[in-house]
Amino acid sequence: MPTFATRDPNNPAFWDERFEQGFIPWDRGGVPDGLRAFVATHSAMRTLIPGCGTAYELAFLLEAGWDATAIDFSPAAVAAAKAGLGKWGNKVALADFFAWQPGQPLQLIYERAFLCAMPRAVWPKVAARWAELLPPGGLLAGYFFFDDTPKGPPFGTSREALDALLQPNFECVEDAEVSDSIPVFVGKERWQVWRRR
Repeated sequence: MPTFATRDPNNPAFWDERFEQGFIPWDRGGVPDGLRAFVATHSAMRTLIPGCGTAYELAFLLEAGWDATAIDFSPAAVAAAKAGLGKWGNKVALADFFAWQPGQPLQLIYERAFLCAMPRAVWPKVAARWAELLPPGGLLAGYFFFDDTPKGPPFGTSREALDALLQPNFECVEDAEVSDSIPVFVGKERWQVWRRR
């Protein structure tokens, strides 16, 4: 088991240490079925992947003809993504989600272990930023982690707490079980699509 000096997931160094030591149990190494099904049933959208990690989904979206950008505030995560993405590496940027600005209005934000990577105290700020970045009708789609363990990451939520967080600005329009979870999320995540009000 590796040892880490940084314990605060709000600090990029926390994630740098884990990527540099290859300790990334949240990384599935590919594209999950829920995203594949979503892309198969929707027209291409201008998409942001925040907290992208190794960004496998970015290459999938770009190859499907979508206009997608991935960002992460960890230099080690961005380096790992660029190294693995080849010709798509230029679509990954080192950026702070709370300060990053899109060149054109977004249509979709893809959620994959971004919210649950951050302490719960930060979640209202994340939800407000999602709402700020998406125009009415824009979609927040991806995986949400439901668990009541106090320690993290990953930090889980309850359905009631997620509803309270998102319903002021979003309406849940899809909620489905996940059959291809990686071990850390098995039985505790759902694929959801939320539409900006």
